[in-house]
Amino acid sequence: MKYLSRPEELVLLTIWKMKEEPYGINIRKYITKMTGKYWSIGSIYVPLDRLENKGYLTSSLVSPTSERGGKSKRFYQLTKEGLKQLQEIKKIYQAFWKDLPDLSVKKT
Repeated sequence: MKYLSRPEELVLLTIWKMKEEPYGINIRKYITKMTGKYWSIGSIYVPLDRLENKGYLTSSLVSPTSERGGKSKRFYQLTKEGLKQLQEIKKIYQAFWKDLPDLSVKKT
């Protein structure tokens, strides 16, 4: 198994979870919303490129629209290998978290 960086994991999870229009800007908005942290557009596209090169994602350009000034959007989709990678990540995290004490803060 190839281990992923945390940004790669979050990008992969986001694409798997997104229902509509998984392209760079929307992926960035979703991750920013979920993490509560600012993500530059580069911090999204670098992992997207890496994940596609590793075979975990595919991408395709859609027809340009007038609202985008004639620019096409690149939509991303998980591959079977990408889904397998997420399953492995989940399995590893579950094993690490198993039998650990509750992390909630207790008032004394």
